[in-house]
Amino acid sequence: MQNSASMPALDREGHLPRQQEQKTKLIPDERGLLDVPFLVLTVLLVTIGVIMMFSASYARAYADKHNSTYYFARQAVFALVGIGIMLFVSRINYQIWRGVSMIILAGSVFLLILVALFGTDGYGAKRWIQIGIFSFQPSEVAKLAIIMAFASMMSVYRDKMQTVRYCILPYAAILVVICGLTALERHFSGVLIILALGATMMFLGGVEMKWFLIGGALVGAFAAIYLATMGYASARVTAWRDPASDPTGDGYQILQSLYAIGSGGLMGLGFGRSRQKYLYLPFEHNDYIFPIVCEELGYIGAMAVLILFAMLIIRGYWIAMHARDRFGALLAAGITTHLALQTFLNIAVVTNFLPATGISLPFFSYGGTALLMQLFEVGLILSVSRQNDNNFLYQKSVS
Repeated sequence: MQNSASMPALDREGHLPRQQEQKTKLIPDERGLLDVPFLVLTVLLVTIGVIMMFSASYARAYADKHNSTYYFARQAVFALVGIGIMLFVSRINYQIWRGVSMIILAGSVFLLILVALFGTDGYGAKRWIQIGIFSFQPSEVAKLAIIMAFASMMSVYRDKMQTVRYCILPYAAILVVICGLTALERHFSGVLIILALGATMMFLGGVEMKWFLIGGALVGAFAAIYLATMGYASARVTAWRDPASDPTGDGYQILQSLYAIGSGGLMGLGFGRSRQKYLYLPFEHNDYIFPIVCEELGYIGAMAVLILFAMLIIRGYWIAMHARDRFGALLAAGITTHLALQTFLNIAVVTNFLPATGISLPFFSYGGTALLMQLFEVGLILSVSRQNDNNFLYQKSVS
């Protein structure tokens, strides 16, 4: 903070002298403090997530890799690297991302095309690009690219958001391209999240409600056609409606998930004492890690985790509301919405509230790409918090 000697003198009424008032302006304190509550909540969730991932994964890791700490060790490394990236990104002025947002969007489109042509198949879908021993999902980059690009355009054309040319056409074109390429991966959950993110950004940007009604009808028609043509997706819908009708087939996974959630009871079986993780529940260290949390920590432990997520999301929106400009507000709100959507959809899937689909739980599910991207996004929110309306200082202009 500046000392009183560097501050301009005030008159008796507490106002700046007229000649000095014109030479003084509000500028952001680039050394502003991080939002400590948001940082603490993030680190706490990552720590709990890595610990629970170890408990959920060691049986699978021993069966697959003959090393019970294989998945845990990799996830721990990604978590440490991700936290370092988060802190580094938080030190960068978030305004620079406005200028490169369209480049990042174009890069994500290029990566999605590469997946369609040369992607790695797995579990009935082609979503990954393999580079040596590492693989990553370009759709994770595309989600952030949508947020950045939309926030940038909406901050530039904020006074033209009531016209079709500036409030509908560019955003609809981007969503059609990104969602079309993601659909080629047979990644229905990715399409759903990208559409929801795009709709949220357009709503925050000031698009009229009538366009959401039209868009909702078009998306509904597309979803019906998609489910009708993708056999594996329609089979999942059938299993969702009545998982017990095929307990050893399409309904097996959700039944095992519900068994894990129910067997935890109020207090849980205890850390490391899950039974379903012993190769009964598929993807127990990935998309279905929350049932293991319920089984080992019980209803109380699971609710504690959900409360931490709720506090993180609320704090993220608080940071967005106090951002110093429109771009920062839209960027923070979009990223927070992404985290909220991922959390809600994952919990909804593992509790059979929604049909089974591949949606990871932020900070908990195994996956290096997803964890690094999530912590990168958290770094962007922390960067916005460093320059919010509480971090402005009076400084004398040098001009």
